[in-house]
Amino acid sequence: MQEIISAALAADADAKDFAALAVPESYRAAVLRKEEADMFEGMASADKDPSKALHLQEVPTPEPEAGEVLVAVMASAVNYNTVWSSIFEPVSTFGFLERYGRSGPSGARHDLPYHVVGSDLAGVVLRTGPGVRRWKPGDKVVAHCLSVELESPDGHDDTMMDPEQRIWGFETNFGGLAELSLVKANQLMPKPAHLTWEEAACSGLVNSTAYRQLVSRNGAGMKQGDNVLIWGASGGLGSYATQYALAGGATPICVVSSPQKAEICRKMGAEAIIDRGAEGYKFWRDERTQDPREWKRLGGRIRELTGGEDVDIVFEHPGRETFGASVYVTRKGGTIVTCASTSGYMHQYDNRYLWMSLKRIVGSHFANYREAWEANRLIAKGKIHPTLSAVFPLEQTGAAAREVQLNRHSGKVGVLALVPREGLGVDDPELRERHLPAINRFRTAEQPAEPS
Repeated sequence: MQEIISAALAADADAKDFAALAVPESYRAAVLRKEEADMFEGMASADKDPSKALHLQEVPTPEPEAGEVLVAVMASAVNYNTVWSSIFEPVSTFGFLERYGRSGPSGARHDLPYHVVGSDLAGVVLRTGPGVRRWKPGDKVVAHCLSVELESPDGHDDTMMDPEQRIWGFETNFGGLAELSLVKANQLMPKPAHLTWEEAACSGLVNSTAYRQLVSRNGAGMKQGDNVLIWGASGGLGSYATQYALAGGATPICVVSSPQKAEICRKMGAEAIIDRGAEGYKFWRDERTQDPREWKRLGGRIRELTGGEDVDIVFEHPGRETFGASVYVTRKGGTIVTCASTSGYMHQYDNRYLWMSLKRIVGSHFANYREAWEANRLIAKGKIHPTLSAVFPLEQTGAAAREVQLNRHSGKVGVLALVPREGLGVDDPELRERHLPAINRFRTAEQPAEPS
């Protein structure tokens, strides 16, 4: 692997240099083992520790087939889907791999007794399969996590509607938390030249998800002047939603859980902030009963911050814990757009506040290639910035996943794969210098900033 690392870091390395490199027969990867899929049986979700299930081991290198690309992974990141995979909730992801395996010979390669997880990467193209024309060895890339077949007409208006749509590294094998990764060519995008490897790696999934959820016509279609309630506004997903609201002329109302996370939102430029921990919101009286008085209290607090206005859009991802409140506080005709359920999948809300006030609930899942490309383009132009709270070596992927599970992070948690240390990979220092004050401003409290 040392030759690959050296070539990736060399300023004068070209396509011929990378094409001449020997691809190793195996590589190190963070994996789950099928034989351990029932290891947490009977335990409460909070007690299931991802670090117990994630193992670093050597796995055979896959050969890229038609339309596929083998990438040397410089850095990756942890998303909540890695937590779900690692605690085998809501189902074991080996079920996804088995189903993929039944689709034919190409899919059968993914049905293995181990699962290489991870849905983000920044790296360098090593090999391309037949039919790949846009990308060549040596290209510096980031990946989005939508894997599609596009053999059905259903996906040709919006690839997220493809019946064979899968999330790479979650519903497929050979993910990004590894030294090498196998992706489809239409997952790749150019690495933003002013970012380090770990900065570039952390944005793919959450940035694209936030773009579709808030900005795209497939999501909420946010416009100038909208009030947007953002749960977990300093977190891996919420920090990008906050940036999109600010960049798009909307007003984010940022909900956070601590003064430290409130300060992160202020550094991003948000002014309307609700520290739900300090203000003591408890939307559930007990396991079965919600408290509408708390919904009303939240609505009143929002109107204090907006000059008497309700929110046009709620950016939802906690799920069960907050969904009743989200439906209640949305204005008449407004939109609750949801992409996840980190606190539970079984949502409850009072439907009177939905149907009688003509509100909409919109489901939003990741992004199509066009949306992901546009979201990455905004990163490359310095309009949206990566947020990192911590960076772990590949050997500590389990510990990184545990940080995300316990919500001890703000922004994203990065993982170094082949790159030996942080701070490498900047190809346009002039552009970085121009955006450095903003990059520093968007770094979270735990991540040391560069001098501006």
